[in-house]
Parts: sequence; structure tokens; C-alpha cells
Amino acid sequence: MKKYKFLIASLIASTVVVTSCDDSFVNTQPLNELSENAVWTDAALAEAFVSEIYAGFGNGGFDEQMLASLTDETIFTHPGRGITTITEGRSNPADIGWVNNTISWQQMYLRIRACNLALKNLASPKFTNTGNIVERLTGETKFMRAYFYHQLARYYGGVPLVDRPYDLGEADYMATRNTWAETVAFIVKDLDDAATLLNGKSMAAGRANYAAALALKARILTYDASDLHDATKMKAKSTVLSSFTKPELVANVTGSQADRWQKAKAAAKAVLDLPGYGNLLNLTAPVSAQQGTTNYMNNSLSRNGGQNELLMARYFINAKQENGGRQGLFNGPNGYNNWAGNTPIQIMVDDYEMMDGTKFDWKNPAHASDPYVNRDPRFYASILTEGSPWKVRSNANLPRDPASQIQTGRYEIVNASGAKVTHFGLDTRQSPIEDWNGSYTGYYIRKFTDPNPAIVDQNTWQEVPWPILRYTEMIFNYAEACIELGQDEEARTWLNKIRFRAGMPAITESGDALRQRFRNEKRIEMYLEEQRFHDARRWMIAPTTLGRKANGISIVGTLKPGKTVSLYKYDKENYNYSYTVFEIDPGKENRSWADKLYYLPIDRNEMNRNTKLVQNPGY
Repeated sequence: MKKYKFLIASLIASTVVVTSCDDSFVNTQPLNELSENAVWTDAALAEAFVSEIYAGFGNGGFDEQMLASLTDETIFTHPGRGITTITEGRSNPADIGWVNNTISWQQMYLRIRACNLALKNLASPKFTNTGNIVERLTGETKFMRAYFYHQLARYYGGVPLVDRPYDLGEADYMATRNTWAETVAFIVKDLDDAATLLNGKSMAAGRANYAAALALKARILTYDASDLHDATKMKAKSTVLSSFTKPELVANVTGSQADRWQKAKAAAKAVLDLPGYGNLLNLTAPVSAQQGTTNYMNNSLSRNGGQNELLMARYFINAKQENGGRQGLFNGPNGYNNWAGNTPIQIMVDDYEMMDGTKFDWKNPAHASDPYVNRDPRFYASILTEGSPWKVRSNANLPRDPASQIQTGRYEIVNASGAKVTHFGLDTRQSPIEDWNGSYTGYYIRKFTDPNPAIVDQNTWQEVPWPILRYTEMIFNYAEACIELGQDEEARTWLNKIRFRAGMPAITESGDALRQRFRNEKRIEMYLEEQRFHDARRWMIAPTTLGRKANGISIVGTLKPGKTVSLYKYDKENYNYSYTVFEIDPGKENRSWADKLYYLPIDRNEMNRNTKLVQNPGY
């Protein structure tokens, strides 16, 4: 980015030889760049360099295309973006499919090089270490290097571990992949160092801190203990992975999985023991349904106590007009002139429990006749359905919808002459407002969209932060480790803290039944937070979850006998409603799971540049 030009220029070592009679020309310094030496002799410039490394977070998960659309959470509405390359199992080294810059092999190593440059120069600072700035910047940089390596590890497995900046003129720039165990150990070491250096330091929001270092360690150790990274479990559950000749690159081939779960449990508990984090987790009974919805919205929007959930976040400032502030535009209803990009699928909707904690079931006549009532309060804070109250329509469209309700169904009315007339909702693909970019599924995302009516999503930016690391994730990591170690009561205690906050009754199961309740609870609570992509893989349940066809809902409102209306509105008094679940047209997306998708392929160009690399299994 242009504003970082003077910093990025210092990332690449270069030698320029100029011969001239005018020595003053040789000594001319560019006005918009600084030399590497100048950066590391000035404390402010050194801090600016480290600050730029945070740009590797990108927009967090708030891109137009969300990772959720590579899972059974949402489907991406617009074709030709590379998402179906992955969801349909066609990913290959020549065409990986859609990955953003926070996943890209090349971009992560560019950021790792920046970290290595910073660590090298901070090891022998040439400026006064006022206020222990060197220790702080070193701690931040170690956290960021660990973060970028953890990104590579959870998408690609074990990767080459480069802990220094390469210079020009080296004999060899190629490197072999380290094992999965070595990669995890390297990340953990960096995070332990970062925690030591950052402990006790007051950090600005959005910068690495002590809690973030402990939390990222807990996450990577949770991954390390999971079935996907245990060679025995991995081989038993996948033919493709079992035939891989280098299993150590993607899994632990020695040691006890139980021991790894013990380490993961201890790491997560270290975060839970920190004071000042978490929101409303001391309840002894469920709050009301309405309060549960409010609590979840506050946590998602990071306000009214929800900000205490954030251990590490990507923040956005309205004035900068970054894409991370455009979630309302990217995902909002087309009837509000938004783009309907990532829309919830019916499978996700069905996994929200009823208020009493029982499963929703289309075979239950009461559920099927009114599917959006008495559901988990988090449902109403996460998903917009037919009839959901939402922001006031634009002046041009308000006369069509004075109630400002989401309209994703179609209404069939018999006119005075006896002919049936169909009216399509304003937020359908047959909308009279915009008829090309509506939801295919009959739903829209509410979570992460600021409900403030003054924020007109079509042309206004919002300031909702992206939760890179959240306290509640640490509860799930701790509870999962407890379950895998047979400590069910402790797991239930912590899971019910989350449920009570949301207005849901306690979980009482044990054994595998508890494991399944835990997995669904995490699916609901962490919706859209880039957990499902990794969880379904590391639990090795992707064939039966991510491999399912995307689906949606067709809603028809039929005028009751003797009733007359003049305006489309969700209205049970005047209409009978029928709901039909259908699979998305395979021509739009034909999801198919392939076991090679447990990992992304290493790009062909990277393989050609570094012939020592071993490709991931199945590619």
C-alpha cells in the first residue's frame, strides 16, 4: 500500500551500483522512502515498521467473500470467484481456488520475512531503549510471526520454518518442509517468548498482548491434539491421507494424543484464569430469550460488555473506508440495494436448537408449520428470515414496505376476477428493486452488521471489529480438551456458562453425546468466525458436513379465505404460510467433498521455485 512504501522498501535487500561524474547524484535519497539503516536507528520508525506487519491481518474475516462460504454455514451468491473450485473439490496446485491474502502462502512468507527483519534489527538496537520499547516490539513481532506460521500450518500442515531474513548472494534459497510437530513447537516457542516479553505491558487495542499470546498458543495446541493431526486417527479415517508417504508433514507420528490434549487443556485454562476478560459468564441459570439475543448481539458487535470478549481483534475506522467496514453492503438484502454475498444455508438454520434445547425437526408438524419461533435466541441475532424486522427502507422503497421487514418469500393472492396473482418479496431474486443479486437461500446474515439505522449499509461504513481471538473460543478449547480426556462434568460447567448467557438450558449429556452437543454449540456460538472451516477438518467430519449440498427455503404466503390485503407483509393473521426446503441448483454450486481438501495444495509456482517442497496428499 502506498502509505507504507517507505516501510515496504526496507523489506527487500537491494544493491545498486551507479557510475557517474556527479557524486551528489549518487548520494541523492528518495523523498518518499527511507533506507533500512535509517529505520532501525530511530525508535519511532522501528515502531512504524512493526506496526505495518499487522497489515498482514488484512480485513480479518470481513472480506466480500467469507471463509464461511467454504463451509456449511453460508453460500456465496456471485459466480466466478474461485469459491466453487474448493467447495466442489476441484482445487489443485495450478488453481487452488479462492484464498485471500491472510491464507496465501506467498503473502504469509512476505510477512514472516518482515518479522525476521524486525527481530534481527531489534536484537541489536541502534536507538535508545526508552520504556523498554525493544522488548515490547520484539514481543509483538514474535506474536505476529507465530500468527503467520499458524495460518500456514492450519491450511497447509508443516511448512519450511525460516527464522532469519535471507540476504542476496546466498548459495541456496530453497528449504524443505518441517514436520507438523516441529512447526507447532516453533509457533509455541515464539508465543512463549511473546508472552514473557508482553506480560505486564499495557497495549493499545489491536496490538499483540499477553492474553493474545496465551490464546494463540491454546488454539494451535488444540489443533495439534485433534484427530487430523494424530497419525493413527488420520490414517484410520481417510484413505487419501493414509497413503501419504510423509505423514509427519501433516500429523504427529509419535507421542500420545492424550498428552497433547493435556497440554491444550492447560494452555486454554491459562487464558480462562486471566482477569478482566469474558462477558456475562457468571450466571447460574439462563437469562430470558430476549436478553439472550441482546447478549449475543453485544458480543458480536463488541459493545456493552462484548468488547471484553476480544483478546485480539482487527479494528476499523469509518474515516478510512476499509472493506472490513462494509459487511452490511457485502451481505445485506438486495431490497436494501446491498449485494447479498454470503447467505446462510438451510442446514445451518436447522442446527439452531429449539428454546427448550431439543433439536429442530422438519418432521415435527409444529416445527414445520412455524420454523422461526421458539428457537435459540442466538438465531435471531445471527440470521434474517422472512418477516424479520430490519432497518427502515429507503425513501423510494418505504411505501412498498412500511413495516421494514425482510421479504424473502412470495405471496399468492386471488384477485377480484378469481385469478391467482403472485407477488415476490423485495429481498428475493425477483425483487422489483434489484432482481439479480438476491439470496438463493431465502436468508441473509444479521451477525456482524451494525443495526444502527443511521448506518445505511449501501453507502456507509461501520466500525465492528473482527474477532481474531475471542475469550469464548478459549472456553470451547478448554471444554473440548476436557471431553477428550473424559472430564465431562468440567466441560459441562463451562459450556453452560455460554448457554446461560444466550438464554439456553443446561447441557446434561456425557460421553460421545456430550461431544456432539459441544460441536453443535460451538457451531452456533462461533457462527461466521472462521472456526467451522478448521473444526470440520480437524474433527474429520467434513465428508458428512462440508460435503453436503447447499440448500435453502421456499416460502409461500397464501391469503386466508375471506381476507383482503393491500400490501405485502409477513402477517400470520391474514396468510397461511408453507415452507419447502430445496437443494441449490447444481449449476450454481454442486458441493462435493474430497479428502485432499483437508489441506490446501501448495501453489504450483511455489513448488517450481522450491524443488525441495513436498506437495500435500491427494494433489
